[in-house]
Amino acid sequence: MRRTTARPGTLPAGPDPAEAAPAAVAEPEEAVSGGLASPSGGGTLRTEFPFELPRGYVDEAGTVHKHGVMRLATARDELVPLRDVRVQENPAYLSVVLLGRVITRLGTLPMVHDGVVENMFASDLAFLQDFYRQVNAEGHTRAGVTCPHCEQPFEVELGGSRLGES
Repeated sequence: MRRTTARPGTLPAGPDPAEAAPAAVAEPEEAVSGGLASPSGGGTLRTEFPFELPRGYVDEAGTVHKHGVMRLATARDELVPLRDVRVQENPAYLSVVLLGRVITRLGTLPMVHDGVVENMFASDLAFLQDFYRQVNAEGHTRAGVTCPHCEQPFEVELGGSRLGES
């Protein structure tokens, strides 16, 4: 992709970005985290999604943590792990680092990080990878198709790519 620099006089007239910025920064976390997504775009955006792990993460004390919350991923969440040495040495590690960034709560753990995700059972990791895709794809992983034989419409799942490679 080629970047270009805007020249004076080529941008449409409008408010000065420096003046408009304070109004746009009004507490985004409180304003959007709990609302429901509106397909028409007129409502609030839901940014956090609760989940329950199939088995649960067992911490050092033996406590099982099953209930958690995952937030929507940002472009930064998907880009920063690519600079991680562990990911560069083993691309499969990308999902561990990425999930460690977007899981905001898990049971009573004070903090969730890639070390927690790394020590989860494989079935829980697979669940979280699938949940990540569902949350961040916003329903775009299904496509409507028609059977060539009976001409009945149905949906197929298009998901299956690795995390961070959207």
